[in-house]
Amino acid sequence: GAIGSCVRAVVAARPLGPGDVAVTNHPAFGGSHLPDVTVITPVHVAEGGGLTLVGYVANRAHHAEIGGTRPGSFPPQAASLAEEGVVIPPTLVVLAGASRLDAIRTLLETAPYPTRAIDENLADLEAAIAANALGARMLAETAERYGVGGLAARFDDILARSEAIAVDALAALGNTERTAVERLDDGAPISVRVVPAREGRRTTIDFTGTGPTRRDSFNAPLAIVRSATLYALRLLVGEEIPLNEGLLRAIDLVVPECFLNPRFDPDPRRCPPVVAGNTETSQRVVDTLLRAFHVAACSQGSMNNLLFGNARFGAYETIAGGSGATADGPGADAVHTHMTNTRITDPEVFERRLPAIVREFSIRANSGGRGRFAGGHGVVREIEFRERVDVSILAQHRIERPYGLDGGSEGASGGQFLIRADGTRTALPGVVALTCEDGDRVRLETPGGGGWG
Repeated sequence: GAIGSCVRAVVAARPLGPGDVAVTNHPAFGGSHLPDVTVITPVHVAEGGGLTLVGYVANRAHHAEIGGTRPGSFPPQAASLAEEGVVIPPTLVVLAGASRLDAIRTLLETAPYPTRAIDENLADLEAAIAANALGARMLAETAERYGVGGLAARFDDILARSEAIAVDALAALGNTERTAVERLDDGAPISVRVVPAREGRRTTIDFTGTGPTRRDSFNAPLAIVRSATLYALRLLVGEEIPLNEGLLRAIDLVVPECFLNPRFDPDPRRCPPVVAGNTETSQRVVDTLLRAFHVAACSQGSMNNLLFGNARFGAYETIAGGSGATADGPGADAVHTHMTNTRITDPEVFERRLPAIVREFSIRANSGGRGRFAGGHGVVREIEFRERVDVSILAQHRIERPYGLDGGSEGASGGQFLIRADGTRTALPGVVALTCEDGDRVRLETPGGGGWG
């Protein structure tokens, strides 16, 4: 959902010619957070004796390691964007068909907090470039089959149909303004006001009233807010449609400068950190919109990010929880919800590749909210480390509980614990960095979803 913003920003900063490929992870140019690296390839076809730009092919892939002050590039206490990893401004990784990977290698290795996995980074970039090449070839073949104008007309049809569907869905909400406020665990508000379309004007979704830019990493780039809004609209329409920005044509999105639209300085050391904005604040934006739309009770509202590693390796996983109930039925137990977009690693693979043991992975009983339809239950995941590691946890709904709707009760908030090898057990906050020794365990208990009715 954020890639459209990214492509437009990158092309405006660095126009791409035939044979060029650009790369970036910078949140000021539509990036989400630094581990998500976007590769963009223009597509040109022969027409009228010259080359015509058809469009762009882009992909975004998460790199397990891209530098920063802690392994896995998710430092909970980062005070600037530079501390979260290597910042890649819009850069040509291929120029007129010639590779410039060496320049990317230099950037990744000489940043203030360089990557710990340069070979993996470059291999992933080469794979992304190759994937784009395939996509570009397929798009060019399609343009040649239908003609550039014919292809554009087909894309316009998809966008226009999605816009019309969104207009109808928003109209079905009624003619009354809707508001909702959700709070991060430290009390910072996310405020939204949905103003229905009147007298030919579009629906306005206005985040005025949201808290100011933060010193920690819960700042979300504007591209993330657009993506979360697009996602929530897609849920509202309740119809299978291709993912496209036609849905956003139906609204005016208002996001003043706040932690949902922070200002970025040219110097990464003066930019606000954003890593939790991508993973956690995005979930809370969806919570807020779905509450305003009255579509579903709150789901776990967190990705429950767990990262661990040392100088030798880095590992990252997101952990499932409960989904919110709706008017049509109960929430699901133990699932990744909304903006998570990930799947957890099988214990067999996890234990074979990493110096760690999965001691428990179970459904967390009685964590879903009650109601006519119950919210889904969260999970318990307990991991024992077999060597010294640095551990980072980034999570939400540890204080604020996932809301129920129409009288349904809240889901249980989550929690996490450090269990030392001698059995000592300590409760941990939802945002924490610590060091674990051989035999220590970390236990996460993820939130349940809210009930309905």
